[in-house]
Order: sequence, then C-alpha cells, then structure tokens
Amino acid sequence: MAALDLGIEGRTALVCGSSKGLGKACASALALAGVHVILNGRDETALRLAVEEISDIAGRKLSGVAADITTEAGRMKALQAHGALDILINNAGGPPPGNFEDWDEAIWLAAVTANMVAPIQLIRSTIGPMRRQGWGRIINITSAAVKAPLPLLGLSNGARSGLTGFIAGLAREVAADGVTVNNMLPGHFATGRLETYVSSLAASRNIPASTILAELSAANPTGRIGKPAEFGATCVFLCSIHAGFINGQNLLLDGGAYPGVL
Repeated sequence: MAALDLGIEGRTALVCGSSKGLGKACASALALAGVHVILNGRDETALRLAVEEISDIAGRKLSGVAADITTEAGRMKALQAHGALDILINNAGGPPPGNFEDWDEAIWLAAVTANMVAPIQLIRSTIGPMRRQGWGRIINITSAAVKAPLPLLGLSNGARSGLTGFIAGLAREVAADGVTVNNMLPGHFATGRLETYVSSLAASRNIPASTILAELSAANPTGRIGKPAEFGATCVFLCSIHAGFINGQNLLLDGGAYPGVL
C-alpha cells in the first residue's frame, strides 16, 4: 500500500514559538512532510538548537528567525524572513498562572496582546496572499481551557477564548477561497508549560510536583500525559490537502479528559 501523500511538500510554513514544546513538535512534523519550515522563538540559543535538530531529522537545512511575535517589530521580522506563506501556525507561551485579584489592567492587556491580538495580526498580514492563490492553512494553538477553564489560568482562559470567538467568524469568511482556519486545543502534554503549571498547583497545595503530575495522569482516561509528537502529527494532518473540509473547528487533544459531548 502506498504511503499517504499529505500534498504539502514544497509548501512554506511559519511556526511561531517553535524552539520548544508543542510548536517544536509541529515544526518537526511539517519538516518531515517536506514543508520548508521557518522556526521562530525569542531565545536565540534554543532556536538555533531546534533548527539544527529538526534540519538533521528532515535531512535538509531549515531556517529560523529569533523574534518576539507578540510585538509588532517581532512580527515584521518573522514575516520578512521569507515571501508569502502557505501555512501559519500561531503559537505563543501562555501567561503565567495566578490569582485574578493580583492582576491589574497592564497584566490583562499583556495577556490579551500576546494570546489574542498577536495571532490576529499575523493572520491579517498573511491571509491575503493565501486567499489570492486559492490555498492556505492557518492553525492557532490555544488550550483545552477554552472548553473547560483551568484553575489559576484565568489570563489564558480569557485571552484565548477571545481569539476563539474571532476565528469562528473569520474561518467561514475565507473558506471559499481555499483557506482553512482551525484551533488546536491541547490538554496536558509533556512540555515546559505543563511543568510550570504543575509547579504552581503543587505550591498552592503545598505538595510535591510529582504528586500533581501523577494525579493528572491518573485522572486522564488514557492514564498518561500527552506526547508532543502526537500533537505535531495532528497538526500536519490539518495542514494537509486531506483536511480541506475541516474548517472553523476547535480540535480538543486531551485524551478524553473533557467530559462533555460538544
């Protein structure tokens, strides 16, 4: 039996926040599918190592641009690293956990800017050429908290929900032009972000972080934490030619932890 052709070899993708975590997993999966991937991250050292690692895996040289895409200057730098994009993966580290009574207006504005306004502005800058060429894929990595808000993550719960509402309308406006826009909602995956969240929960309950991690694993129907490679594989499928009828969706990847039916 012939291997499934994803139909995106030679396409160009910008994967934001791809020096580590789920962004890196998406960049790696896309590179293996033959996509020219532009990696992005703020930490130049981490980004360089990620580019080298994924280039070795893909068997060809990829590129990276060190920039803070939550800022206008950073977005311009990332977008100028290559011509028109075929694929955009929006991804930015979530705001820190904490108590909402400690968050002033400046903290809220920073969260909304990073996790709602920044991805919208990147879409605004890239979607025109996609529509004109009749093909494009935009994926926003948000959070399972959009479906079921998580304790201590009020900043993320709020900002990412705002992006979700915007995408719901946009996706239906551009679909006829061959462009799909979807959101991927990760549950608990083995990333640095999870480590930070687990540490915060552990501190709030005054118990070891290992206990929290064991509880999260046991509470999941799969009995474990998600693997970043699983997330990356799903991302590359949504970018493929086979996912053209998947649009405006919030794809929850949480091992079945969410108890609802919708």
